[in-house]
Amino acid sequence: MSTPALQSVLTEGKRMPRPSAWSASLTFGWRSMLKIKHIPEQIFDVTAFPILMTLMFTYLFGGAVAGSTGDYLQFLLPGMLVTSVTMITMYTGTGVNSDINKGIFDRIRTLPVWRPAALVGALLGDVVRYSMATVTILLLGLLMGFRPEGGPLHWLAAIGVLLVFAFAFSWIWTMFGLLLRSEKSVMSVSMLVIMPATFLSNVYVLPDTMPDWLRTMVSANPITHAVSAVRGLLAGQVPGGWILSTLAYAAGITVVFGLISMRLYNKRE
Repeated sequence: MSTPALQSVLTEGKRMPRPSAWSASLTFGWRSMLKIKHIPEQIFDVTAFPILMTLMFTYLFGGAVAGSTGDYLQFLLPGMLVTSVTMITMYTGTGVNSDINKGIFDRIRTLPVWRPAALVGALLGDVVRYSMATVTILLLGLLMGFRPEGGPLHWLAAIGVLLVFAFAFSWIWTMFGLLLRSEKSVMSVSMLVIMPATFLSNVYVLPDTMPDWLRTMVSANPITHAVSAVRGLLAGQVPGGWILSTLAYAAGITVVFGLISMRLYNKRE
C-alpha cells in the first residue's frame, strides 16, 4: 500500500474523544474492583481481620478495662471501625507497588487519559473494600450486643466521615508504594507508622487516664479525631467540632500526600 493510501486509511473517521478525568478514574476504579474477582483471597482482609480484631480486644480486655465486655463493646466498637478500616488502607500502597514492579503503570502512563486517573481510580476502588469492612464490623457488633443510640442518618454520617478519612489516609501508603522498591518494604514501613498511630489514640482507653505529655500527643492524632467523630455520631450526637477537625485532617493529608504521590508518579522513568 502506498504512503498516501496508508495515511488516508489511518486518518479516516472521527477520533474518539478523550475520556474525562472522572470517567478515567472510574474505569481504573473498576479495574481495582476486578482484582477482587480474580483474587478472592483479598476479601479475607476486609472480613476476617476486622472480625478477629473486634473479638480479641472485646473479650480479652473488656472485663479489665470497663468491668464487663458489654460496656466495653459500646465504647470500643466505633474505635475498632476506624482502626480496622485505617489498617486496611495499607494495602493500597502494596497494590500500587505491585503494579509498578509488574510494569503496568508504565503502560498506563502512555494512555491518553488524565495523568492521576490511575492513582485516584485505585483509591476509589479501595473505598468499596473499606465499605465492606465497615459493614462487617457493624453487623458483628450488633450480634455481640452493640446498641448505638443514633438513628439511620447518624449511621450514614458516621460511615461517610470514616470513608472520607480512609480515602485520605490511603494517599500516605500510595506515597510509600511509589517511593519504596518492594511490597514487603511498603508493608513493613506502613506497619511502623500505623501501629503507634492507632494505639496512641482514644480507640482502646480514654485519654483522661494518660500522663499529660502523652495526652497531648493523643489529642493531636488524626485517628483520635476520627474516632471521636464516629463515636459521637453512633451515640446519636452531632459532634460538629470533631467532624470538622476530621474532615480538615482528611483534606490536609490528601493535599500534602496527594501532591507528593503525583510528583513521585510523574518523575518515574
